[in-house]
Amino acid sequence: MLLPNILLTGTPGVGKTTLGKELASKSGLKYINVGDLAREEQLYDGYDEEYDCPILDEDRVVDELDNQMREGGVIVDYHGCDFFPERWFHIVFVLRTDTNVLYERLETRGYNEKKLTDNIQCEIFQVIYEEATESYKEEIVHQLPSNKPEELENNVDQILKWIEQWIKDHKS
Repeated sequence: MLLPNILLTGTPGVGKTTLGKELASKSGLKYINVGDLAREEQLYDGYDEEYDCPILDEDRVVDELDNQMREGGVIVDYHGCDFFPERWFHIVFVLRTDTNVLYERLETRGYNEKKLTDNIQCEIFQVIYEEATESYKEEIVHQLPSNKPEELENNVDQILKWIEQWIKDHKS
């Protein structure tokens, strides 16, 4: 059976991982957190001193994921999206969070001041949404609010309905 590939993207702290895990458990699709994958497989290309984090080796990530993406049925979670091949995804969801909510979430994670400020600005200026619309056909890119538990439930329900419909439409 053909299954769709879904990209969940957005600024760090918007709730991609929570949504992705919830979706995977309810849909049976495979969930991949690119940050975790990079850590497990050491898919890095140096270290960023300013942000105090390793630099992702994007080419190696693409190589690592390509076979699974061709098979389909994968939910990918990452805060960037411009380096994934366009052909990989059938739909892209950009999660959006109010900056005051986001600030609290990132503060809880122990982000340093520069990382906090840059990520909040990233959300204010819709950087990830613009990156998504420049990287994929605009009609497959959707924004979802991600502030409250009710919105999470609503997002899960909406995406599950979309998956169901996609599978129906692609039965041979």
